[in-house]
Amino acid sequence: MSSTAIAVTESSQAGHARRTASALAARLGFDEETQGKVAIVVSEAAKNLVAHAREGLILLRTLHSGPHVGVEMLALDKGPGMADVDRCLRDGYSTAGTGGAGLGAMRRMASVFDIHSVPGVGTAVLAQLWAGKPPPASGMEVGVVCVPKVGEEVCGDSWAVDRKDGRFLFLVSDGLGHGPEAARASRAAVVSFLEQGPNELVELLRGMHQELHSTRGAAVAIAALDGARLDFTGVGNISAAVVSPGGIQRMVSMNGTLGHQSHRMQQFSYTWSPGASLVMCSDGLATQWRLDGYPGLLSRHPSLVAGVLYRDFARGRDDATVLVAREASGGGSR
Repeated sequence: MSSTAIAVTESSQAGHARRTASALAARLGFDEETQGKVAIVVSEAAKNLVAHAREGLILLRTLHSGPHVGVEMLALDKGPGMADVDRCLRDGYSTAGTGGAGLGAMRRMASVFDIHSVPGVGTAVLAQLWAGKPPPASGMEVGVVCVPKVGEEVCGDSWAVDRKDGRFLFLVSDGLGHGPEAARASRAAVVSFLEQGPNELVELLRGMHQELHSTRGAAVAIAALDGARLDFTGVGNISAAVVSPGGIQRMVSMNGTLGHQSHRMQQFSYTWSPGASLVMCSDGLATQWRLDGYPGLLSRHPSLVAGVLYRDFARGRDDATVLVAREASGGGSR
């Protein structure tokens, strides 16, 4: 469930991004027409990165929702940004001498499309396309970026979302170090989390602690949304917070490594209000990430929030995961 990251700063890399996306759609069973849409969306996004970005990046991720399967693309850049996003979305408008149909065409082809841009900071573009009809709304929107350390083929981080006893539960796991053994530890945490019943969060964590004894261990955090309350427990350096228009509540995780040293596990509760978002990050991101410098971002799709946080706060020397969750507002394409 990790993301494929493709740097895009010149035209040959744009072609590589298009081919990678098309091949992913084919493997997932997309028909030829929808494969073509995936290729066009990624190609148009990549062309924009080449034309405008200083540091352009395409992230591709497989989406699963019950029997439904899809592809998500995030196009991230540290470029000039857009002063008027709505104007840039109109067909025929261009600042680079092109036909000006790229963003508009992407929006028409995608099941979910969203964009956020800050002049002088950069732009993030989201597109989701599904093989067949999009899945029905689940009541929760979740966005995730999960990227391995540069040079590694597998990501030592993992994540999961589940629903137990009427609550939405979220997990982020960061295997000690990086590479295949870190990935094995994180996967063991996810399997244990999904297989256990609707226990209290500390009991879920204790169950994982036992399962991870045979691995190198991991930092793990779990959050559970229950009405107006968000419960949280963690061991190790997963940072998490409830972010709302009124401010930020950073959560408390205990010291240790799950599977090896964990002398204390404790659950904490935080207030959850309408419009709030849960953000959980592995230590591949700088600890003091913040969202107050991005006007309007908190109201955008959680995948855009995760993408912007990754773009601007990733340390660049470790696996990095950002999970953002928010109660669904009932929207589709934006």
